[in-house]
Amino acid sequence: MTASNDFEPLAIAILTVSDTRTLETDTSGALLQDRASACGHRIVDRAIVKDDVYDMRAVVSQWIADASVQVVLVTGGTGFSGRDSTPEALTPLFDKVVDGFGEIFRHLSLAEIGTATLQSRALAGLANRTLIFCMPGSTNACRTAWEGILQAQLDARTKPCNFVTHIRQ
Repeated sequence: MTASNDFEPLAIAILTVSDTRTLETDTSGALLQDRASACGHRIVDRAIVKDDVYDMRAVVSQWIADASVQVVLVTGGTGFSGRDSTPEALTPLFDKVVDGFGEIFRHLSLAEIGTATLQSRALAGLANRTLIFCMPGSTNACRTAWEGILQAQLDARTKPCNFVTHIRQ
């Protein structure tokens, strides 16, 4: 299946991985929520967890098991610092890895932050027909991911193909 002629609003959950942010100070999660909503998608949940492997897995596993959640956007924990553990936490949950997401994200980031993009471990995967996209915690990185990749790939009208066909129930 390829692109559709009609927009299909998706049910999106947003997870911010941070030891310091709150809903009031989480500009990255807020940007993703605002951008997704502005495109017509529904935000079905939003949470913040500490950068802890098991806390992340618990929240994301619940969303993967919930048939009403189609997409999970995760911001934070994808760097190289000692506390950054999003890839280690979530990769074991994936049925399939979307290798191209991290590759394209780093390609787009190269123009913005230069070779520092090497330190991004952005990644994505599919688990139980739920798409999971993990991006850095900076607001600019989330903007880059949304505008450069996610907005188009979460739109059923994008040709020649998009991810909507892989998550339809």
